[in-house]
Amino acid sequence: MQGFLTLQEGQSFKGQASGQWQKPVEGEVVFFTGMTGYQEVLTDPSYKGQIVVFTYPLIGNYGINEDDSESGSPQVGGVVMMHCAEEAYHYQATSSLKDYLTKWNVPFLTEVDTREVTKSIRSEGTCQAVMAHESIQPSDTKTVGQIYLASKSQVTTHGKGKQHIAVIDFGYKESIVDQLVERGVSVSVVPFTHAQKVHELQPDGVVLSNGPGDPKDATKHLSEIKGVLEQFPTLGICFGHQVIALAYGADTKKLAFGHRGANHPVKDVQTGRVFITSQNHNYVVDDESVANTVLEVSFSHVNDGSVEGLMHPSKPILSAQFHPEANPGPEDALWLFDEFFTSVNSKKGVQIYA
Repeated sequence: MQGFLTLQEGQSFKGQASGQWQKPVEGEVVFFTGMTGYQEVLTDPSYKGQIVVFTYPLIGNYGINEDDSESGSPQVGGVVMMHCAEEAYHYQATSSLKDYLTKWNVPFLTEVDTREVTKSIRSEGTCQAVMAHESIQPSDTKTVGQIYLASKSQVTTHGKGKQHIAVIDFGYKESIVDQLVERGVSVSVVPFTHAQKVHELQPDGVVLSNGPGDPKDATKHLSEIKGVLEQFPTLGICFGHQVIALAYGADTKKLAFGHRGANHPVKDVQTGRVFITSQNHNYVVDDESVANTVLEVSFSHVNDGSVEGLMHPSKPILSAQFHPEANPGPEDALWLFDEFFTSVNSKKGVQIYA
């Protein structure tokens, strides 16, 4: 059956519609450049409600498995591909990608020139789009408040260990919690709307998770979150990194088309070392605004110079715009978790940054 992806600027791209479409799907359209990792992308809460365009022409050849999901179900609003494999060619696959998307009623388009779509987004910027059986112009309404949909409503616990880490949840990836549990700690996931509960838990350290949308959606909770930052060793990841910046008076801004993929080069400002990272975000910390705060820039993006990490000069607070847990992507930045635990293990780590 014929289907269309229509962008806000008016461009329309024709393809073959699959899945169960009960009505047109509208959302922010973004592109992901990785050759693999589609299962992680589809289930990552940071993509909540977005229409994801996969730039690599063949998606789905190794199917869907039981281990690589970042949440219990797909989070995307729709999927656009050039070609989707009919079958899963991997012994651990539990289903094909097509069957998986159909099972969860996720609309998807195939036979779309995804590189032309990507060129349009890169030229005009991230925008609203509609997937439908006919070319329909998107509305001007921007999606807001996705973190309130992506974050869990109750505190959950994971793992067992002598040390205790609290994850403030803006729409966390399960692989972040997995990395913490693998290091032998117990983890409490706390909704960001109840950040004050962290004081009751008295953890050894705190992680601010990733999440979808504009970090300023969390503005009314910043004072509570800053109270947590002031008391516990903290690591902020992606959205959590941006929230730390806002809590200390810096500003954030939206990139033209964001950073999404598994090959983004990041430079350590202190050592000059460059490593490859996995990223997924539309917003970044405004570099000029950091100068008006106590925070210091620790990492920068090699391609565009955007702020990729922050640190506090006298408190055990560090952050990364990239994903140290990757999934999908390279594991070049896993050491950031080790650095976080160094601060946790050294009487809140103040001497590390002195």
